[in-house]
Amino acid sequence: MSNAPLMPKATAVWLVENTSLSFDQIADFCKLHPLEVKGIADGEVAAGIKGHDPITSGQLTRDEIAKGEANPEHKLNLAISKVRVPEIKRRGGPRYTPLSRRQDRPNAILWLLRNHPELKDAQIMRLVGTTKTTLQAIRERSHWNSANLSPLDPVTLGLCSQIDLDFEVARANKDKPPAADQGATLMPAEITTAPREYEPERHEPASQEEVFGSRKPRQHDDEEDIDVDSVFAKLKNLKVKE
Repeated sequence: MSNAPLMPKATAVWLVENTSLSFDQIADFCKLHPLEVKGIADGEVAAGIKGHDPITSGQLTRDEIAKGEANPEHKLNLAISKVRVPEIKRRGGPRYTPLSRRQDRPNAILWLLRNHPELKDAQIMRLVGTTKTTLQAIRERSHWNSANLSPLDPVTLGLCSQIDLDFEVARANKDKPPAADQGATLMPAEITTAPREYEPERHEPASQEEVFGSRKPRQHDDEEDIDVDSVFAKLKNLKVKE
């Protein structure tokens, strides 16, 4: 089953309290985790939630519950609603904005002008439900309340959904020209991560000049032969003179 019942946790609370269905059956019907259903039975989860009867709301029949209680392997099927609600068709033109949020529209327009300058006037008008005159006045700072305006996200204000904003931004970016070439860029990953072939370097024996630089190694002079007898003779002469 693909569709979940309305108020799944409240429905799970009612099924735990009023039926003998297994945790797995309730979890599968309410699109919850079996441990979460077990927590509801233990009173650890959804303690303050009042149970919602899926029978009175037409989401489940008594026969379906009886089948599930008799066979633990039976999966509960959501009852098909006999009342068909027609799809709401989106009207063309500006979006309707509730009275309580109309005062926030100028702030949302200012936010869109600053953060998404690529949006066209028609796109901004569709998103926040404004007029061309108001949009132009905020852009030219001629709005009567320009000094007190502060940019606020229209999604946070509830003036439009994030999906609608992303859709309009993506549509505006399609019309933008491609970015100009910025010159040299980083090398692609295919080149930087490719294995390299290293060639062994040939090392030739360094010459004496390369090792010692411009200085030449010190050359020790041949020591002269020392006559020991003559040295002692001179020492004796010095003692005699003293």
